[in-house]
Amino acid sequence: MDDPDNNRSASDAALDFTVESLETPALTKAQLSELLFDQIGLNKRESKDMVDAFFDLVSERLVDGKDVKISGFGNFQIRTKAPRPGRNPRTGESIPIDARRVVTFHASHKLKEQIQTGGGGEASS
Repeated sequence: MDDPDNNRSASDAALDFTVESLETPALTKAQLSELLFDQIGLNKRESKDMVDAFFDLVSERLVDGKDVKISGFGNFQIRTKAPRPGRNPRTGESIPIDARRVVTFHASHKLKEQIQTGGGGEASS
């Protein structure tokens, strides 16, 4: 019996990659850990711990109300939104919306340029 997976062409393999990337478009912490393992040579536990420590540090700073600035990438900022009147869309009833803190991200000029040019490497200045 022929195994259909063994008889696939290179274009079929590329199609599988495309479909997979469409199904999972986000970069995950697990993928970041795997990249550290593959490209830097840390063991898997160290890779996971490093990624977790990075995101823990960013989260702690934001919770404390401090901005996080990553050169060449962008800024995460905490913004305090004032209370305001709102409306229940189903009933039309007015309801108050409490003051709250939200995190915003502003991409750096370098990142914006890379996104616009579609370049994964250094953007030209």
